[in-house]
Amino acid sequence: MAFERIKKFIENRFLINTSYSGLTGNVDVLSMSPPTSSTGMIVNENTAIQNTGVSAAVRIIAESISSLPFNLYQRESKGRKLAVNHPVYPLIHDSPNPFMTSMVFWELMISHILLWGNCFAEIEWGADGYPKALWPLRPDTCFPYVNYENNSLEYRVSFNGEIKVLKPYQVLHIYGLGFDGLRGYSPIKIHAESIGLSMAIEKFGAEYFGNGGKPSGILEHPGTLSKTAKDNLRDGWNQTHVGLENSHRIAILEEGLTYKQIGLPPEDSQFLETRKFQIAEISRIYRVPLHMLGELDRSTNNNIEHQSIDFVKHTIRPWVVKIEQAINMKMLTPRDKKKYYSEFNVDALLRGDLKSRYESYQIGRQNGWLSGNDIRFQENQDPIPKEEGGDVYMVNSAMVPIKTLMEGGDGSESGKANSNISGPTDSTITE
Repeated sequence: MAFERIKKFIENRFLINTSYSGLTGNVDVLSMSPPTSSTGMIVNENTAIQNTGVSAAVRIIAESISSLPFNLYQRESKGRKLAVNHPVYPLIHDSPNPFMTSMVFWELMISHILLWGNCFAEIEWGADGYPKALWPLRPDTCFPYVNYENNSLEYRVSFNGEIKVLKPYQVLHIYGLGFDGLRGYSPIKIHAESIGLSMAIEKFGAEYFGNGGKPSGILEHPGTLSKTAKDNLRDGWNQTHVGLENSHRIAILEEGLTYKQIGLPPEDSQFLETRKFQIAEISRIYRVPLHMLGELDRSTNNNIEHQSIDFVKHTIRPWVVKIEQAINMKMLTPRDKKKYYSEFNVDALLRGDLKSRYESYQIGRQNGWLSGNDIRFQENQDPIPKEEGGDVYMVNSAMVPIKTLMEGGDGSESGKANSNISGPTDSTITE
């Protein structure tokens, strides 16, 4: 009964049964949206990436996530440790297949999800029951499909005119915002009008300067010209005065010809202001701070630092959590899920300046939760040998209870306790 209710909800509200790329199945409504925006620009995933704002936003997010360390951990009674010997570890940390490094693979996957709203990879399973490789699939060739004959989810992949059906355990599928629980919507299609306007502005600027920086105009002749004469006059004018190479040539008008400008120059059409506004639109769509897209008009050192932190919290973190959960769900066996989990290390993106880092290390060191080697690990430095105290945790021994001071004591009891511990006289050392 529960499945039937979900099925009816999906059919009635979010999916339509139609034919799409030769596949009969469930297709979201946005996939049927018009290919052009109101500006007349063709807006799809392949054209939108040519827009500087979209390209910059996609690259910043994809490169930021793919450059993060991605590890598999094993839970322990006291903490955790890297599960370097687990078969999944090298697939997510080093190389998911023989042809791609981890960064190249995740950069591709994130780019797919930021443009198409979905990213897919086929999971190749080994004879030992563990994944042995991940093979990326183009999002426009892979479609999740509910097979209502057996109430199961399938993935239909179109390749060289043939259809290959994959089961859920064979596909790593990560997707963004969607309303059917099967796939995400393409941000490009959702925001086609805004992105189309940004593309149109870029084209307008390119054509304006390609025209020698002159607005379009009309040539008026006092007489009546035949069609052939009009064509010859227009072609001759364009050859002589249109284009960058002709931008500084002097026009000579004969036979009573006059020239009238009909196009708006960029300053009158607020070209630069509109371009800046569209950059802000792209920033909102992808939640990328404006300074990362090269728009620094309102940026200061202080707000850039806080915007960068917000970028990690509100843009990067949601995506990495989705990836982590997909890896845990699809690539770990039921037994392994109890012991292992994947996790990105986003600390590298939150690193402050040198002074701020050293001040935070000092607080952790003096209060006993950071050892010398903990700090050196964060700074990518070689560890201090254990026998030289690299793993020793220390606390400040000068601190005494408030009650002791109020009673007129000097903390001697604390001093006596510390006198039995070898090492620096102003610190208590704990292993």
